[in-house]
Amino acid sequence: MSSPGHPVVVMGVSGSGKSTVGAVLAERLGLAFLDADSLHPASNVAKMARGEPLTDEERWPWLAETGAWLAGTRGVVACSALRRSYRDELRRHCPDLVVLHLEASKELLAQRLAERSGHFMPASLLDSQLATLEPLEPDERGVTVSAALPTGELVDAYLRS
Repeated sequence: MSSPGHPVVVMGVSGSGKSTVGAVLAERLGLAFLDADSLHPASNVAKMARGEPLTDEERWPWLAETGAWLAGTRGVVACSALRRSYRDELRRHCPDLVVLHLEASKELLAQRLAERSGHFMPASLLDSQLATLEPLEPDERGVTVSAALPTGELVDAYLRS
């Protein structure tokens, strides 16, 4: 599943470690890395910074741009991709992508968000993200790994899958 030839989406809610894990995974695989948050338009970032969740209409252009990056670069991208329909949009651009879902308890996520500074996503959106989260379905190519693992062990677990 974790073949270096496949682009990878590292998914999960805010605080799960997507950016950290994605960067390490990309380095280990010798692939380019992108934090999809960098593709959000300023209006999306401002809305989330105010503690307001995005609507699907606000997400679709961002997901399309993220999918286009994956299709063109075939690297590793950190992207929340919380709903199946969002992952399907990414697959529309890049059908062979593999998803690494970082799963964590609400308590661990809240602790990480409380310790994090300088990120636009406020901890107040955690409940909204958890309510939106749709875990990988059996027909989705991917694996779920505990975000509580140290980064190196988490990446090793994915590479062994």
